[in-house]
Amino acid sequence: MFDNSEFPFELDDFQKEACEIIDQGQSVVVCAPTGAGKTVIAQHAINNALKENVRIFYTTPLKALSNQKFYDFVEQYGQDKVGLLTGDTSINRDAQIVIMTTEVFRNMLYGTNFGAVADNLKNVRYVVLDEVHYMNDEQRGTVWEESIIYCPTNIQIIALSATVANCDELTNWINTVHSKTKLVNTDFRPVPLRFYYFDSSQPFKLLPLLTPSGQLNSKIRPERPQWARGLGQKKKKSYVKQIVSNLANNDMLPAIYFTFSRKKCDEQMEKCSGLELNTKAEQVKIKEFIEEYIAQNPHLYGNKHIDYLIQGVASHHAGLLPAWKNLVEKLFQQGLIKVVFATETLAAGINMPARSTVISAVSKRTDSGHRMLTANEFLQMSGRAGRRGMDEVGYVTVVGTPHQTPEEVAELVLSGSNPLESKFSPSYSMVLNLLQRFSIDESKELILKSFGYYSSDYRLKPILAQIEQYDKEISNYAFSCPYKLNDQDLNEYDKVRFIYVQNRQTYKKIQKQEGKKNRPLSDDIIKFGEQNKKDLQKMKSFACDQCKLYKKHSKSIEIITRYESKKKKLEKEIERQKDIYWNKFLNHRALLEEYGYLENDYPTEKGKTTSQIRSENELYLSEIIFSGLLENLTPSQLAGVICAITTEDLRIDIPYIPFSEPVRKTLNKIRNLRRKLEKAQNNHDIDAPLYINPYFSSMIELWVEGAQWETVTESIEIGEGDIVRAFKRVVDVLRQLTVIDNVPEALVFTAREAIDKIQRPPVDFD
Repeated sequence: MFDNSEFPFELDDFQKEACEIIDQGQSVVVCAPTGAGKTVIAQHAINNALKENVRIFYTTPLKALSNQKFYDFVEQYGQDKVGLLTGDTSINRDAQIVIMTTEVFRNMLYGTNFGAVADNLKNVRYVVLDEVHYMNDEQRGTVWEESIIYCPTNIQIIALSATVANCDELTNWINTVHSKTKLVNTDFRPVPLRFYYFDSSQPFKLLPLLTPSGQLNSKIRPERPQWARGLGQKKKKSYVKQIVSNLANNDMLPAIYFTFSRKKCDEQMEKCSGLELNTKAEQVKIKEFIEEYIAQNPHLYGNKHIDYLIQGVASHHAGLLPAWKNLVEKLFQQGLIKVVFATETLAAGINMPARSTVISAVSKRTDSGHRMLTANEFLQMSGRAGRRGMDEVGYVTVVGTPHQTPEEVAELVLSGSNPLESKFSPSYSMVLNLLQRFSIDESKELILKSFGYYSSDYRLKPILAQIEQYDKEISNYAFSCPYKLNDQDLNEYDKVRFIYVQNRQTYKKIQKQEGKKNRPLSDDIIKFGEQNKKDLQKMKSFACDQCKLYKKHSKSIEIITRYESKKKKLEKEIERQKDIYWNKFLNHRALLEEYGYLENDYPTEKGKTTSQIRSENELYLSEIIFSGLLENLTPSQLAGVICAITTEDLRIDIPYIPFSEPVRKTLNKIRNLRRKLEKAQNNHDIDAPLYINPYFSSMIELWVEGAQWETVTESIEIGEGDIVRAFKRVVDVLRQLTVIDNVPEALVFTAREAIDKIQRPPVDFD
């Protein structure tokens, strides 16, 4: 029986159950709503590790979350007990508790640039996979599956997930590929949620969304479409100030106000600044905190958002500097900011609990028009409401818009979570790493262990449903012959009938021609006529010849044949889909062989280098390294080139800013290399990005050469956070150049120098 004495509070039943499973030496999947207290279960595993003198790894999907956990755990367990490993930070890596990104854990299991697997996992008994629902993530999802597949079976997995529909399927899969695993699934929320609706026709109150019996509140009216508002009203009125006032009047602050545009976050913050949500005492406190914080981060001095913070409102999105977002988070955690206007990225695990969340719309604009939020997206955002130990209930307010009906909002609120879908996708690095350690047959076995393959039945559900529909149609059209004849008999009759009719026409034609010429029929033609009479007798011998249901039977065969053909196509598609992962693996393997990175299914020296690379297209980066094009560049030029090949395609138009001649010439040569690789990838049906986007190249050149941050950012109208993120990606690749094999020494030296010059405030803030 689990002993609760290690915690100063009584654990919930689901927490106790999970802790008991850990104590029994088994792995566990914990599926619970945001804010339900899953971290307590990880803490129990940490306490066990400290008692048993073994090690525990704690993995998170994002560097920001890893850093946050590191500071929390250092405070709780002491500096000597806790380590941190992210792509660019290594602190106390041999500690008993090591926090890391899931990607670092996966790399350890490959045993490439982190050393031998046995050394990496020495004395490790537990691994916590936090936010395991990130398997749904298009870019990062594969990492979770690899981590679970390659994790040694003597290590207990503690997988913590937000609510997903198919958590039992996930558990069964881990049970199959890893070791004995149990599921703890709960929809229990320690702080229940109450849902409200803002209807602009009744702006001075928030309406309960649902009646006590769970029906849509009949007092809610749908928003009028934009075109119906009258010609005089050009711009849609913003009700954000009124909504925040309603929250303040009903004691529902602090709140996170989710909106899907960075620009709107800033605009809404500005609109609400006049509400003065903070008391004079709180304003003094904020000023003192900001002064102290800016003394440590002087690049934030004079930030135009400071006045808004003092008023108790803030904006939080990817376009802001990391240090500024950190300041907002700290002030919000202390209750000094009353409303944060944030994009949905804030819902991804950052520790900012609130009493309320406001969701500005349950539909969002995408490249292909508006779409409704998924149940999981809505749960993630709404789940931020309600602070454990501080609030009796959490409040979620949905703002009415013309893009959604109140009925759709109610349906979303009442719907269950979506299932976890595999995003598993073999890459060049995966192929090289597997073939470095396993044979081709063993590699296939591992690929077929993926959750994607295991759950392919779910992925194939629409196709299987369609096949089922075709089967129904086939059985509907199945014909029961009164003479007990089958389709084959009817087909035989059709053949005889066809021959008789064709020959009859021919015979009559010849008779007519010969009659016109007054010539008697030849012996052959007479024989032909007699044979035709025999065919007639043969045709009449079939019951089909007199059957009134002949046409019905014939039609049934025609329709069934059509459905059978469609069904065959779908069955072929199922086979293709089931083998999709292995086929992708084979496609990557074929191209690697063609380019000389694999020989006899084992990596060459070039292949070993590529296996150590972590990027969106490892082969592309390798080809650039081995081409020699990066040699003889200065640190700023090297940074400019790397920046162009690591910056993804941007949706916005950015003015062209000239960069140095050596960078331009190098990128032109890389374009030739890219063309060749693009053609090869197309031939092998591989979709891996090949970027050359020098949007920020001139800026990073300036920065490495020592320019001030203001000089760098004034040349372009784009969020400072975007520039920092682009620069950090460059640092990540440059750092890899310093640790992977077979990189020329001079290039390693230049990369180190470039890193040192990039890593200064505000870029170096973690």
